[in-house]
Amino acid sequence: MAYLTAQRSADVLKMAETDIRNGALCVTQQKTKAKLRISIEGELAELIARITTRKSAFKVRTLSLIVDDHGQRFTYSMLRTAFDTARKAAGIEKINFQFRDLRAKAATDKTESSGDMHQAQKQLGHSTIGMTEHYIRGRKGEKVTPTK
Repeated sequence: MAYLTAQRSADVLKMAETDIRNGALCVTQQKTKAKLRISIEGELAELIARITTRKSAFKVRTLSLIVDDHGQRFTYSMLRTAFDTARKAAGIEKINFQFRDLRAKAATDKTESSGDMHQAQKQLGHSTIGMTEHYIRGRKGEKVTPTK
């Protein structure tokens, strides 16, 4: 969810079923108060469908999208532990990849796929392109074509 929406952990954790309106996931970023409507399509639509199916199996439900194995809302410490466990299982050192890196990866991938850094700027809720450049700069290196 964090990668597909390019949102911070606090914003992902507060996402709820009630934030889904008219085919979009409505987000008000906690840090900047930026308001976004993220279109629910592609892999995000698939993820939300999987979440909805998973949550339907629980007797007691919360409106939160991100829940534990008992259907209860995920906390920051639960997210931290789950991410650390997944990173370790993937054989990745903590120094090489942190949760916040998902946001930079999402910004980089959005810029590369759309060919427009302004699209990443909008998705991240940045007021300046300079801040978005800070996230993207040097992540993959400049894409160039061969001489011939």
